[in-house]
Amino acid sequence: MRQRLSSEPDRYRGRRRVPTPPRSRYAAVVTTAFVGAGVVALGAGALPDAKSVSPTVLDELKQASITSQDVAARADTADRASRDSRGKDAAEPEVWLLPLQGYDFNSPYGMRWGKLHTGVDLVSAEGTPYVAIHDGLVTKAGWFGGYGYAVIVQHADGSEAIYGHSSAVSVKEGQQVKAGDQLGLVGNTGHSYGAHLHLEIHVKGQPIDPVPFLQDRGVDIKLQVEAIYSEVAAS
Repeated sequence: MRQRLSSEPDRYRGRRRVPTPPRSRYAAVVTTAFVGAGVVALGAGALPDAKSVSPTVLDELKQASITSQDVAARADTADRASRDSRGKDAAEPEVWLLPLQGYDFNSPYGMRWGKLHTGVDLVSAEGTPYVAIHDGLVTKAGWFGGYGYAVIVQHADGSEAIYGHSSAVSVKEGQQVKAGDQLGLVGNTGHSYGAHLHLEIHVKGQPIDPVPFLQDRGVDIKLQVEAIYSEVAAS
């Protein structure tokens, strides 16, 4: 029997197993982990976490939201302004009217018998109703010296209309009236020569000629025509 020498290498009978280098196993693990993380990241990309978004992106998103809200607010404001503007355009223009119908125009504004006649006289039968020429506040309703029974109406523009020599008044002081509301009845009270309505217009406390004043507002008191310049007055 042959004796095996200690220097003779050991022989492996059969197929020899080749060991896997440690570096190769480490690379495989790292590769698998990297690929898995990529898949997870890819799936999560469809639903980003707000915490993972950069501050710049968040600022851009916030700014876009604010901008869209601002645009909506501006659009709503413009729409309201448009509606308000249409409402104002649809509002009725100021109304100015004749104080009487079917009268004789007599004694115009100007010097008469050495004195200033501060209004116009509209001759009509006693007891004929007369009306307000414009909206306003009644500041006087009753006896008023030489005017007899009179009504004074102050308009929104500061002008005043005085209706004198009435036989009776139909309103009270402090009452709001509209153009066309009855104020009283034609009479012959105070310093009067016969039944008529004395009409005066005061601007800034001073009497002015009622004829051009009312013409500028669409009323020709001499021709007894109302709203002849309505288009000009409305503009």
